[in-house]
Amino acid sequence: MNETPVKQQNTAAYYGQAIASFGIALAAVAIGIWNLDADAWVRAFLGIAVLYLTTAAFTLAKVIRDRQEVGQIVSRVDQARMEKIMADYDPFQPKV
Repeated sequence: MNETPVKQQNTAAYYGQAIASFGIALAAVAIGIWNLDADAWVRAFLGIAVLYLTTAAFTLAKVIRDRQEVGQIVSRVDQARMEKIMADYDPFQPKV
């Protein structure tokens, strides 16, 4: 009844692709804002908006990851308690 989940790990290529994708997207947006035919304050506002959206996305990803990790820890604790109860139970022990 031991169903220990396999720890999944990302490969180095996947990690590198994620970093490269993020860098390219951020650079493309920055270049687009820089070349935008608008006043400087409009470009500055769009730049701040992109930075705010980026930090909000990182925060959201961290919160989701943390919530998932807490759920896994609670599940492991419950599983360990159940295994201890089952290991200590002896159906042939006389009841007092």
